[in-house]
Amino acid sequence: MKGLEISHVGFHYGERKALDDVSFNVEPGRFCALLGPNGAGKSTLFALLTRLIVADEGVINVAGFDIAHSPRAALARIGVVFQQPTLDLDMTVRRNLRYFAGLHGLSGRSAAIAIDRALAQLGMAERADELVRALNGGHRRRMEIARALVHQPEILLLDEATVGLDAASRQAITDHVHQLAESGLAVLWATHLVDEIAVSDQVVVLHRGRVLSNGPAAELAGDRSLAKAFLAMTAENTEAVA
Repeated sequence: MKGLEISHVGFHYGERKALDDVSFNVEPGRFCALLGPNGAGKSTLFALLTRLIVADEGVINVAGFDIAHSPRAALARIGVVFQQPTLDLDMTVRRNLRYFAGLHGLSGRSAAIAIDRALAQLGMAERADELVRALNGGHRRRMEIARALVHQPEILLLDEATVGLDAASRQAITDHVHQLAESGLAVLWATHLVDEIAVSDQVVVLHRGRVLSNGPAAELAGDRSLAKAFLAMTAENTEAVA
C-alpha cells in the first residue's frame, strides 16, 4: 500500500528502550490517532518519521519509499506540524508559507497557487497578508497546518497539535484535519486527549514504547467510553520497557 507503514520499529536512548517493536499502518484517507500519555514515545516516533533520528530496528515506509534507503523521496511526501511552533512572528502568513514553499523547490506562480490552495483548505485565505504576531493561537496552528500542506504531501503528521488552545480552537483544528483525511491524506495525529478522537478513527494506543492496541475507536471503547478504556488499558500495562 501507499500511506505510512511502520514495521517492528525500535529505538534506544542509551540503555533505555524508548520504542519496542512498534508496528502499524495508516492508509490514505484515514485519520489515525496515536494515543498515549506523556512519555509514551509519541515524539520519539515522530522524530524517526521525520529523520531527526534513525531507528535502531525495523522499517518505515512513506508512500512506498523506505525512509532509510530513500530519505529525500520519503520526506518530500510528508507534511509535519511539530508540538513547538516554528513561525516567524514578524512576517506575514503568506511570506512564511512562501519561504517554506521555496524549501520544496516551489517559486513564482506555482508557489502562489500552492499557498492559496493550502490556506483555503484551512479557512485562512482572508488572513494571508496579516502578520503572524497578530493571529490568535488557533489561527497560528491552522497556518502551520497550511504550511505543512504547501507541497501537497501524501502523509500529514501532527504532534500534539492542539496544545495550549482553548476548547473551541481545539475543536476547529480537529474538524479541519478530519476533513483533510477525508480528502485522501493519510493523517497521523499524536495526542493524549481522547476527546479529539472520532468514533470512526483508527486508534493506536502507545504506552511505555509499546503498541497496546490498534483498531477503530469504537472497538477499543467497547461498551465503555473511550476515556475509560484507555485509562484501563494503560493502567494494566505499567511495567517499564526493558
